[in-house]
Amino acid sequence: MGTTKSAYFTSEQNDLSNGLKALAHPARIAIIQYLLEKKSCMCGSIVNELPLSQPTVSQHLKELKSAGLIKGTIEGNTVCYCIDQEQFNTLVATLNKMNDELNGQCNDCC
Repeated sequence: MGTTKSAYFTSEQNDLSNGLKALAHPARIAIIQYLLEKKSCMCGSIVNELPLSQPTVSQHLKELKSAGLIKGTIEGNTVCYCIDQEQFNTLVATLNKMNDELNGQCNDCC
């Protein structure tokens, strides 16, 4: 979506779109699941957990960070990553809100 068109939508809609776009790849979901499983900041070991090259993993981490779903802190020559809990919770809350609205709808309307 072009920058000029995103102005027609709410910030909640744009944020949800960016978050879901970042999660729309199995490698990125695997990274999120790995970080959730470890419950701590992870440095170089993420590459060892995926069947992808280091540059490819770095690109996926960049996309997740750009969407605000993970945070990265520099420690020496490495970047350590963890879930940005506030952003992740906002994404989940928006989806839950939509799900609640769906549950209030008629199931046989179409």
